[in-house]
Amino acid sequence: MATRRNAAKNPIQVVERMMRLLDLLAQHAEPLGLKQIAQYTGLHPSTAHRILSSMSVDRLVDRVEPGAYRLGMRLLELGNLVKSRIGVRELALPLMRELNARTGETANLSVRHEDEIVYVERTSSGRSAMRVVHVIGARAPLHVTAAGKLFLLEEGFARLRDYAGRTGLAALTRNTLSSVALLERDLERIQRQGWATDAEEAEMGVRCVAAGIRDDAGRLVAALSLSTPADRMQPKWGQLVKDTADRISRSIGHLPTTRIGVA
Repeated sequence: MATRRNAAKNPIQVVERMMRLLDLLAQHAEPLGLKQIAQYTGLHPSTAHRILSSMSVDRLVDRVEPGAYRLGMRLLELGNLVKSRIGVRELALPLMRELNARTGETANLSVRHEDEIVYVERTSSGRSAMRVVHVIGARAPLHVTAAGKLFLLEEGFARLRDYAGRTGLAALTRNTLSSVALLERDLERIQRQGWATDAEEAEMGVRCVAAGIRDDAGRLVAALSLSTPADRMQPKWGQLVKDTADRISRSIGHLPTTRIGVA
């Protein structure tokens, strides 16, 4: 009843305090005691206790032992529901449009299907004349595209020869990296810098730069790429594409870590 009276008096303040408590518990893997919670949040222990007790009724927090709390299972249920309703394409598209507006070049979203990249979304201002490989639904071998190289790197160097054996590393242009040694060297560079490029390897006259998009489990689920006529590609766009891909990753729940490599 006390919590309800407080909420009636100042519901916005109660919501703000609830969020402060949730944010604190989210930062700690282990349960926190009431005294710790009060100390970290600046709330009076009795105020924190009242709000936490109300939240525990709705399973937003769990009271694992007297005076100790952690995030509740209801948040997991709600998170899974949100996750099931929001796709990468939906969240990526506004940022792809922003990338297109900043560069004037074509932004692509692609996913892996077996040994190919499949383009599932595209934004373009009409300035560039990208041909078949960049049309939505089109496919290209992993090793000839910047986006595809991200997935080869994710799979690991040990499995690169398996891919090479299956595909023969077929050359689409004179610039295609059609040997394992050349591809390994390129993947090492990608690992160091955090984004991938292809220099007219899929199509003469077209260059691309790509960065990976990761989900809440850290899995590489898609790639964001920028396609440009070869003479318009700018080195600074590598970091821009990576930053944009990282923003998309965060929007689908990925928490950045100190992991070395494509993120």
